[in-house]
This record gives sequence, C-alpha cells and structure tokens, in this order.
Amino acid sequence: MKSRYTRYVMHLFLSFTASCVLCTSCFTLKYSTTGASIPPEARTVSVQYFQNQATYIEPAFAQQLTDAFRDYLQSNTNLVIVNDIGDLDFEGTITGYDTKPTAIVSGDIASQNRFTITVRMKFTNYIIPDQSFETSFSRYEDYSSTQDFENVKTNLTEKIQVLMIEDIFNRAFVNW
Repeated sequence: MKSRYTRYVMHLFLSFTASCVLCTSCFTLKYSTTGASIPPEARTVSVQYFQNQATYIEPAFAQQLTDAFRDYLQSNTNLVIVNDIGDLDFEGTITGYDTKPTAIVSGDIASQNRFTITVRMKFTNYIIPDQSFETSFSRYEDYSSTQDFENVKTNLTEKIQVLMIEDIFNRAFVNW
C-alpha cells in the first residue's frame, strides 16, 4: 500500500513539474532594472557619431558623448551595439554648447553663469515605428561668475552629459 501511495505522489509531482516547465517555456518575461520597455524583438542598437554643430565647438565632446551613450546602453540593456544600423538607432547633433550670465547683481556684473548643452536627437525604432521621435534635449548647470569657465568646464560637462543621456534613454525606452 505504501509503495502504491508513493508512486501516486511521485506521479503527481512529476506531472506538476512538467506542467510548470511547459507553461513557463511558452512565456517570455523581459525584466529591466531601469524600468525600460524595450521591444522583445529588438536585438541590436546603433549609436551614430554625434555631430557637433554648436557655435562653440569643444573638440573632444562629440566623441565623449557618443562613447558615454554607447556605454550607458550597454550597461542598461541586453541589446548588442552594432556599427551599422541596428533595430533601434540613435543619431545626435550637438546644437548648443554655451555659457551665459543668469544673475545680474549690479550694473553689468553677473553673480552666476549658466552652462547649457543642447542636443538634437533622432531615435528610429525599426521594430515599432510609432515609438520613433526627433526632439531636442537641453540641460544646464549654474556656476559662480568668480570661477573661470575653463576650470569648471570638465566637471560641468560630465554632470550635464549624465543627465542628458538619462533623458534620452528615458524618452526612448521608458516612454515619458
């Protein structure tokens, strides 16, 4: 009797396990720690070299931004970065890289300056074309007018770059 009961329980256990394996193999779940919503069919992404068409051109910035954006995509998605055109494609143009006074205290003297970077981004989603877009992204950081821009430029550029990349990523994949 015990042997028959054991076989019955074993049969139920194996049936349950087989059913679970069969059911889970039919579903795909895309999990992301960034909250990104990337089409499951998308396998590749491309980031074209950012063109620099700003009035003031910082020579190394275009390459820096391109590399940083590729690194961000590689760290935050499972997409393979390709050099030609991927399932998802990013093309960017740096249209603004400038500093202007923001807080005038007396006469023509500014107490604070604002450093702004603007990028025109074209995102093409070849899987779901309705999610494609072309728009400008702009970020700024303020700094004291007592500081020389050349001395704070690198730090400010890095801060803005991080925020801008997150904005572009969120617009493309988090649909805000």
